[in-house]
Amino acid sequence: MTLLTRRIGGAELEVIVADITTLGVDAIVNAANTSLLGGGGVDGAIHRAAGPELVAECRMLHGCKTGDAKITGGYRLKAAHVIHTVGPVWNGGTLGEDDLLASCYRRSMELCGKHSLTSVAFPAISTGIFRFPADRAADIAVRATVDGLAAAPSVARVVFCCFAEPGAELHAEALARHGGPCAD
Repeated sequence: MTLLTRRIGGAELEVIVADITTLGVDAIVNAANTSLLGGGGVDGAIHRAAGPELVAECRMLHGCKTGDAKITGGYRLKAAHVIHTVGPVWNGGTLGEDDLLASCYRRSMELCGKHSLTSVAFPAISTGIFRFPADRAADIAVRATVDGLAAAPSVARVVFCCFAEPGAELHAEALARHGGPCAD
């Protein structure tokens, strides 16, 4: 279910409610832990859907720092690639959590540009077990992704894929504030 679509420059940004593992985009973003070896929530769902080849490739990456991102194949997913990014654990907002979360989106967009990807789907990074406030995270996600479009001129479609409607509504509100005109 699509809640909102906006065009910014050459890219269409949309907010949807769906299972990110089912999307046919060039890359889906995984809200990973630092080991990159799978976990709960979105991370576990992506690893299960992609199959054991994903964890085998992730072992070769030797983890990932908070705020950074790394790319792998998508294996059994419709998406050709998985961009793994490690969001911050919320600790009250005094330990640079906002900047680290924004970095997750910017670094993911940089990887899209580096690999000439045309479409990417983001989950609501850090809002599950990492407890980042969902409204604050949605605002950061949209602002950082819009800023990151400059580093990824090949990207024509960005999807903010939320598992449930309340998260999607927050992303739609943020996109309405920070996005361009409605796309037809």
